[in-house]
Amino acid sequence: MGTTNLSALALDGDVPNSGTAITGIKVYSASLTPASVGAATVAEQTFTVTGLTTADKVIVNNPSISNAVGIAGARVSAADTLALRFVNPTAGSLTPTAGTFTIIAVRS
Repeated sequence: MGTTNLSALALDGDVPNSGTAITGIKVYSASLTPASVGAATVAEQTFTVTGLTTADKVIVNNPSISNAVGIAGARVSAADTLALRFVNPTAGSLTPTAGTFTIIAVRS
């Protein structure tokens, strides 16, 4: 299988190619232990993930879902720092599942 130049990918339709070129995609695995999230709350927590830069856009997959807490958003808040927003829609405090999270970082 050949290599694709990501910045040369064509768009379908009449959408002008005025966006920022993708310069790299990396996949990270990080062992994270989130803290408890209060009832009916969205809370941002930060974790060290060496290699992330503020030029990265991230997609995060948690290791499993064992309770009602979900990921409501993810961003790189500083170099080597992943910020995850956890949402707890329940009436009681819950702790998101700890484990190995997969982070896909798209750099532009």
